[in-house]
Amino acid sequence: MTRLAIQHEAVNLSQGFPNEPPPEKLRLALAHAVLSGKVYSDDEASRLSDMPAHELSASIVDLLTTATRSRSSSGDASSVATSDELNQYSPPMGRADVRMAVSAYYQRLYNHDVSPDDITLTLGATEAVATALRTISAPGDKIVIFEPFHELYPSQCNIFYLDPVYVTLHASVDEEVWNYDYDELKAALSDSKTKAIILNTPHNPTGKIFSYEELSDIVTLCITNNVYIITDEIYEHMTYDPRNEHIVIPKVFPRAANLTLVCNSLGKSASATGWRMGWCLHPSHLSNMYRGVHDQLVAMAPHPQQYASLVYFTLPIEYYRVELRDRYKHRLSCLSDALTDVGFIIVRPQGAYYLFVNYRNVEQLKELCPMDAAMYMMREVGVAVVPGDNFYGKSQDGLNYIRFAACRSVSDVTSAISKMRAKLCKAVLL
Repeated sequence: MTRLAIQHEAVNLSQGFPNEPPPEKLRLALAHAVLSGKVYSDDEASRLSDMPAHELSASIVDLLTTATRSRSSSGDASSVATSDELNQYSPPMGRADVRMAVSAYYQRLYNHDVSPDDITLTLGATEAVATALRTISAPGDKIVIFEPFHELYPSQCNIFYLDPVYVTLHASVDEEVWNYDYDELKAALSDSKTKAIILNTPHNPTGKIFSYEELSDIVTLCITNNVYIITDEIYEHMTYDPRNEHIVIPKVFPRAANLTLVCNSLGKSASATGWRMGWCLHPSHLSNMYRGVHDQLVAMAPHPQQYASLVYFTLPIEYYRVELRDRYKHRLSCLSDALTDVGFIIVRPQGAYYLFVNYRNVEQLKELCPMDAAMYMMREVGVAVVPGDNFYGKSQDGLNYIRFAACRSVSDVTSAISKMRAKLCKAVLL
């Protein structure tokens, strides 16, 4: 849909990545890592975090000047640094200082203690989840997935010859929530072949945040049936109701700690999806196996990005708890109001930055299949979205939905709203 959005010059609200830059200090830290190839000092995380942005920027200018002079006199820049560490391999499990920074991050934000020895830096959350699946399962095992789902989950199951089993979330418009059937979940987790459940909260595409009570039920069922929990928490800071703050399962439900692999990434929270910088918190008894699988799959996460991420893990708490929440809450609110006005049926999201909406009450779309509805939005309205059936494996519910991503710039969201208000209208209900 992104390729088609470019082709049709449509506002791209399809693929879920921001088009705004990471915080300035992260970008400067990455530039410095690539240009210098050197770490700052023994206390790298503290030095990176405390250094003012203008000092980092001046340091980069010095490096560029030195490199330019070097090329003029010798034909290359080989003399800029006598040794280069940050553009070369890191240890497969990730730099020790960055794993310590991840550990400190969970302690600071969640009061959760995790050893750096039980943390692996990964090639984004995508690889973190894939490595988790391969670590705890074997061909023929079953993996429980809530649908609608992020499409990579069943695809990764297929790559490893695992069988996805779907438990369907259903929209309750009156209650403004997505619910699942407990008995359906219990049956799926009770199957002797079920090895794990993938739990994405806040959830893509619905914006659901699984409540404490729901997580308690899931934890109890997984312990009863010795089923692993693989979490995908990349939207952890995008929660919009104080009653639904993000829950880290091994902290809040310590009885499930030995069964839980926490997968995460800075891609969405730092607006740095192209960095491919993620991590996994894994139980101690799985650490060696997880790292072995990770090493053979990808060798390591990008080394300069690892080093630059030291800045991310030490950003002020207000960045995670206030700035990110307010940024996307405002865009979701504006987009939700506009979509409701032209006839879309919405369960407003509790978290993440998507709107998964029923389009059957929009006059121009009501008779179309999801792909045709998405293409009408693309060609006739000028807004790119994703067809809803892309997120389902069993239920037919997806035939009524399309997904909007509200993570794009304010100007993009505003432009999309103007286009939809001008070109769409509610169906007449008889």
